[in-house]
Amino acid sequence: MAERSSGQIWDPALRVFHWTLAFAVTAGWLLGHFGPLQMTLHFRLGYLVAALLVFRLVWGFVGPRNARFASFVTGPGPVLRYLRTLPKRTAAHVTGHNPLGGWSVVAMLVVLAAQVFTGLTMDPEDYINTGPLAEHFSGSWNRRALSIHHLLGNVLLGLVALHVGAILFYRIWKRQDLVTPMITGRERD
Repeated sequence: MAERSSGQIWDPALRVFHWTLAFAVTAGWLLGHFGPLQMTLHFRLGYLVAALLVFRLVWGFVGPRNARFASFVTGPGPVLRYLRTLPKRTAAHVTGHNPLGGWSVVAMLVVLAAQVFTGLTMDPEDYINTGPLAEHFSGSWNRRALSIHHLLGNVLLGLVALHVGAILFYRIWKRQDLVTPMITGRERD
């Protein structure tokens, strides 16, 4: 874990990615559950999520240090050591993601990638909301993809709830603002 500095934590591209993804996932989830029967806008948001995931994958290897996977994806040792610091009421002194947060990012990205894949390959047999790649997969997969897509929507909801809960935990318990740096790029003084 790198010590926190007063410089930039999150680069502009990563911040735009984060907030655009938050919007697309929220709107897509809402449309999937409460939207019209024809899911055109839901599909378009899914394509946006797919494009954002491709960007994040590339940025995870070529972006600035805090955006790179190598800076926040660790083994179990650092995660366990970090877990032991959670009860302390002091701010986490790391730049970027802590070891636990790093794995949360990975979980979110994997679930979103699976969500996009199942959306692209599912066929609910309504002749309207068929994924564009469904014809390349068997009918049994198409139906399974539909149920997996719904299940992953709930998993995603849980991950988002954990994400928001972690932000609140850090704000209330650790007295550390994680939102302002994701807006400004810099730690709040």
